[in-house]
Amino acid sequence: MPAKHELRTYNGDEKVWVGKYRNSHNLPHWHRDCELLYVERGKIDVFCGGKSYTLRAGNAMYIRSGELHYMRSREETYLLVFIFDDRLVAGIAADEQLASPLLSDASFIPDAYARVRDELREKPPFYAQAANALTQLMMIAVFRGEKRVPAATEVTGMKTLKKLLDDVEEKYADYTFERAAEFAGFSEAYFSRLFHKQMGMTFSQYLNNVRVRHAVEILREEPGTSMTELSIKTGYTTIRNFNRMFRSITGYAPRDLPEGYALENKYSDDPGDPTLEGCVLVE
Repeated sequence: MPAKHELRTYNGDEKVWVGKYRNSHNLPHWHRDCELLYVERGKIDVFCGGKSYTLRAGNAMYIRSGELHYMRSREETYLLVFIFDDRLVAGIAADEQLASPLLSDASFIPDAYARVRDELREKPPFYAQAANALTQLMMIAVFRGEKRVPAATEVTGMKTLKKLLDDVEEKYADYTFERAAEFAGFSEAYFSRLFHKQMGMTFSQYLNNVRVRHAVEILREEPGTSMTELSIKTGYTTIRNFNRMFRSITGYAPRDLPEGYALENKYSDDPGDPTLEGCVLVE
């Protein structure tokens, strides 16, 4: 999942989508929609708002509209996910936010998930309105039960950082750390600190993940591409460096990539990253 502004479209008048994922992994991304995560089973690290959290079975997290975030499963993990239009909560807590994105009480989330899922799946009369209303009732319960604080303004430099991520996604082959700092208009030292604090990884780690993901896509769409051409297209100066990074992130050599493989972005340069089957939407 690229770290850029995602635009979600809904199927009809409903303004909420729900799904169950197995072994979620992705890179920093953001969207105008809100997101609610509930761990049904397993353990997952979620980076949100410049902080890292470990969620276990029974834990839930609310991610505000516009918040940069990403996640990585640590073991076999099943995750219930709500994604919904921020207008569904605008009238509930327009001037407030949760003191912590990690919920202290998530016991009602699975039931809310099942009810919204059934409305969207079975589509009885007025299902869209029902799904929207059920989501609002869930969020009322969230805001009632959690400590709230005045809504904070966006961290200085965050708007610029988001624009940078969009630019990297489009021009990844030509990017360098120096170019990124220049685009952001910060000194290299300040940019390095800001990026790592807000992303939980270095710019180099992020850029390598983006490049390798694009390499996987090119191989899938153009299987006859030579390794020399592929390394050049994705911004690597030597085939050796390309092969090393490709194997580090995917676990495979480019020519050994399984048919149908789709990279779920993971941290590069992380030998401790668990080997899990890829992220799958199971419900």
